Amino acid sequence: MISEIVNSLQVPLVSYSATDPTLSAQQFPYFIRTAQSDSYQMAAMADLVDYYGWKDVIAIYIDDDFGRNGIYALGNELEKKTMKISYRLPLPVEYDSRDITDTLNKSKIFGPRVYIVHANLDPAFRIFTIARELQMMGSDYVWLATDWVSATLDSLSPKYQTSMEILKGVVALRPHTPDSVRKTAFRARWRDMQTKGLTKSGLNTYGLFAYDTVWVVARAIDRYLNENGNVTFTFSNTLYDEKAEGMRLGQLKVFEGGSLLLKKLLQLNFTGLTGQIYFSPDRNVPSGGYDVINIDQREIRSVGFWSNKTGLSVVPPENIEGDHRSYTLEDQKLRNVTWPSGKTEIPRGWVVADSGNPLRIGVPNRFSFTEFVMENHSSHKFQGYCVDVFNEARNFVPYDIPHRFEAYGDGNSNPSYDGLVKMVANNDFDAAIGDIAIVTNRTKVVDFSQPFASSGLVIVAPVNNSKSSAWVFLQPFSAELWVVTAASFVIIAIVIWILEHRVNNDFRGPPKRQLATMFLFSFSTVFKKNQEDTVSPLGRMVMVVWLFLLMVVTSSYTASLSSILTVRQLSSPITGIDSLIASNWPIGYQVGSFAHSYLLESLYVSPSRLIPLGSPEEYEKALQLGPSNGGVAAIVDEQPYVELFLLKRTQFGIIGQAFTSGGWGFVSNIFMCIYVSAFMTGAAKEIVLA
Repeated sequence: MISEIVNSLQVPLVSYSATDPTLSAQQFPYFIRTAQSDSYQMAAMADLVDYYGWKDVIAIYIDDDFGRNGIYALGNELEKKTMKISYRLPLPVEYDSRDITDTLNKSKIFGPRVYIVHANLDPAFRIFTIARELQMMGSDYVWLATDWVSATLDSLSPKYQTSMEILKGVVALRPHTPDSVRKTAFRARWRDMQTKGLTKSGLNTYGLFAYDTVWVVARAIDRYLNENGNVTFTFSNTLYDEKAEGMRLGQLKVFEGGSLLLKKLLQLNFTGLTGQIYFSPDRNVPSGGYDVINIDQREIRSVGFWSNKTGLSVVPPENIEGDHRSYTLEDQKLRNVTWPSGKTEIPRGWVVADSGNPLRIGVPNRFSFTEFVMENHSSHKFQGYCVDVFNEARNFVPYDIPHRFEAYGDGNSNPSYDGLVKMVANNDFDAAIGDIAIVTNRTKVVDFSQPFASSGLVIVAPVNNSKSSAWVFLQPFSAELWVVTAASFVIIAIVIWILEHRVNNDFRGPPKRQLATMFLFSFSTVFKKNQEDTVSPLGRMVMVVWLFLLMVVTSSYTASLSSILTVRQLSSPITGIDSLIASNWPIGYQVGSFAHSYLLESLYVSPSRLIPLGSPEEYEKALQLGPSNGGVAAIVDEQPYVELFLLKRTQFGIIGQAFTSGGWGFVSNIFMCIYVSAFMTGAAKEIVLA
C-alpha cells in the first residue's frame, strides 16, 4: 500500500526489511530495497534440502503476503530439483499458542518430517516451544527455518539467550555480511551502548541493513541537493477521492524531483557495513549469500555458507576465487550438523503417517510360471521369486511399512498386466509387484523401480541336440576329401625326395631309411616340425606352396570342427526375428505378456498369425506339432519364462539373441522412497545367490 502511495507521490521508498519476492521495480518503479529478496533465501533453502537428500517437506508460514509469497517462491525452487512442498500449513497473522498446537497436531498425520518455518520475529520461539511439548523435536524430525530465527536470536540480549535450548538441532539461514574492520568497530560501539543501558536489543543483520540504508538515503540526497539545489512539491488531483475525504489524501503533494533523486540512488556504489552497496537493474542489492547456522545447546554454530554462484560451501563467498556460474550437488559441502536428536546422523525425514492406511499392493495371480509369483490357495499368501525380491528389499529398510497384498486375477488364467498397471494409475492400488515388464506405454502413466531382472523378448524353437560321437573329428571333411588330403601328403613326400636326395645327405641311405625319412618329413609339416632341411631351390619353392595349402586346409578343418561341437543345428529355417516375421508361419505368445502388443504394434505382425498360449505344456505341444499340424513355428516370450521353460526341455532352444531390452520392475503411482531402486537390485542378487 505504501509503495502505491509513493508511486503517485514520486517519492523513492528505500526498504531494509521488505523481502517479499513479488515486490518488483516494474510494478513499483519508486521501490528500492537494501535487503535481500526472499527469492535468494528460498533458493538457498532448496539447495539445503537437496543437499541432505529429502524430497518432501512441510511448510509452516504466516498467512500474509510476506509468508504466502515466500513459500510460493520456495515451492518453485524445490520443483526445479524434483522436490516438493507436500503440505502447506498457514498460521494466522495474530497467531496464538492454540493455533500453533492445532497446526502441529494436524501435521502429525502426514508422512514428511522435514519442516520449514517461515515466520516473523518471535522472542519466545512459540512454534518450537510447542513442538518440543508435543514431542516433535525427536530423531525423526528435521526443523529448518528462514532468517527470522537468526534475526530473533541476534536481537536478544544475553540474559534472554537461555531460550536457545528450545532451538536445539534447528538449522537456519542468516544473511551473510563480510567481515570488516568497520563492522567489527560498529558492533563494539553497539555493545558499549548495551552495557550503558542505552539499548536493550542486540544487533541483527537487518540492523546493519538499516544503518547502511540511512547512508544510502543521505548520500543520494546530498548528491541531489548539490545538483538541483532545492526541493519542491506540487498538488495533484490523482490522489483525491470523494469517498475518502476523511483521509485527506488530496492534501498530499507530489515530489517534483523524485525521478532525479531515484536516479541518484541507483547510481550509488560504496562499501557499507554489509558489504558493497549498489543496485542491480531490478533495483535490489545483489545477494551477498547466507550463512547456514545450527543451534547446538546454547551455541550458534556456523556450518557453512550459501551463495547463488557457488551453492553450499564451507568457505565464505567473498573468499572463493573465480566466477562459478553453475554448480552441481557433488560440489556442495557443509560441516556436520547436530540435529534435534543430538546426533550428527542425517535423519531420514519422514515416517509412516499416524493415520496412514496400509499400502494396497496388487500382485498378479498367475496360472502358469507360478515360480515367479502365485497365491497359495490354502494359506492365501503370495509366494515366488518376485515376492521374495520384494520382501528382501523390505529387509533393507530399518522400519516397518504397513501393507497388504491383493490378488489381481482369478488364478485360472494369466491376468492382463496392462490392466494391472492401469489399476495402479487409477489409484485402485498404491503399488504393484510381480513379473511386470517395464515398457514405454506403461512408464507414461506409472513410476517403476529400477529393474531387478532382465526381460528382453527372445525366440524359442525346436533344435537338434544330438550328442557328438567319438568319430566327430572325421566329420569336417568328406571321405573323398580325406583321400585327396592323404594322397597330397604322399605326392609331396615323393616330390621332395626326388628334388633333395641327390644334393641332401638327409635323404640318402638305405632304401628303408629313405622311405621313412620322406614320409615322416611330409606328415611332420602339419606340426611345422621338420628335422630335415630342404637344400635345393626347387625343393624350397615346393615347400612354400605346400605350407600355404596346408595352412588353408588346417584352418578350414578347425573352423568346421568348432562349429560342429558348439553350434546346435536348427530343425527349422528360422535364424532370428527377421526371418520369423518374413515367413507366414504362426507365432506363439504368452497370454498377458506385452509380447502380443509388441509384435502387433512394433513389428506389424498380422493378428491372424499370433497364437495365444497359456502354460509351458501348451508351449511344448504347439512346438512339437509345428506350423503344418496346427502348432507354431516358434514362440516369442520374455527371457525369464523361456529359461524356466527350457530347464527340462532340451529339444527346444533360444534362437539368436534377445531383440528387445527391458526388465521387470515394481510399480507405484507415487514416489515410494521406501523401496529404493538400489535396494531392488541388491535384493534380487541376494535371492539369486540363495
